[in-house]
Amino acid sequence: MIDPGHAELSIATQCGLLGLPRSTYYYAPKGETPLNLNLMRLIDEQYLSTPYYGAPKMTAHLQRLGCTVNHKRVERLMKLMGLRAATPRPWLSQPDATHRIYPYLLRDLAIERPNQVWCSDITYIRLAGGFVYLVAVMDWFSRYVLAWELSNTLDVDFCLTALYRALRLGRPEIFNTDQGSQFTSHAFTDCLLDHDVRVSMDGRGRAYDNIFIERLWRSVKYEEVYLHDYRDVPQAYQRLGAYFEQYNRERLHENLGYRTPTEVHFDADAQRAA
Repeated sequence: MIDPGHAELSIATQCGLLGLPRSTYYYAPKGETPLNLNLMRLIDEQYLSTPYYGAPKMTAHLQRLGCTVNHKRVERLMKLMGLRAATPRPWLSQPDATHRIYPYLLRDLAIERPNQVWCSDITYIRLAGGFVYLVAVMDWFSRYVLAWELSNTLDVDFCLTALYRALRLGRPEIFNTDQGSQFTSHAFTDCLLDHDVRVSMDGRGRAYDNIFIERLWRSVKYEEVYLHDYRDVPQAYQRLGAYFEQYNRERLHENLGYRTPTEVHFDADAQRAA
């Protein structure tokens, strides 16, 4: 969709019009070996089933599959993928002292209407010759995916891009994330506070504090990503865009009374209850 030889519009302008970070347009695989990319695929698939696996158990799992791999390599790859064992554990690393960790506000909270609580998270998406990261913003009540974005790095910029897009559609009362550096950054939390949104963060090591978006990742991967080997970023954008459109408008959810996220999110009665 971008014409690098356009006579009037620069690449930066075209990226801006499409809402596409320039880093994504210039994306090139970072050079992980085919062996490491295959290990990352296996780690990603196993992690969905056993998110409590840290590097030692994941190493043992890969070795049982016949992979010759040691703990240090698995630990590095899991860190590269943004994965960590979802179990309580000692506070082994100190966060940036300038980043505030906000309390978890959703415990025992009745979620009764759209735009009461939004959440966000990041996951790893494999490509044929590399990988990218996917961030999404979702409404807890309706499961409606308000915005999403891809990036080849784990910086805060693509998370902010998704947040800005979501805020064009409304404003939540509470926004919940994990304690990742992207979400604890001043740029991200200040944007929420500037919109009078209360910030909530999962307890450290508690994967199920943000359970609905964890379920979203399972759906995205089993229903879309694992069925298609994306050649490159443009194909990933195309396929994921189509999937999220279908997910919002056509996919029936048992917990929503077999309605779609779009129907529930924009339901007039639910909106009036807000």
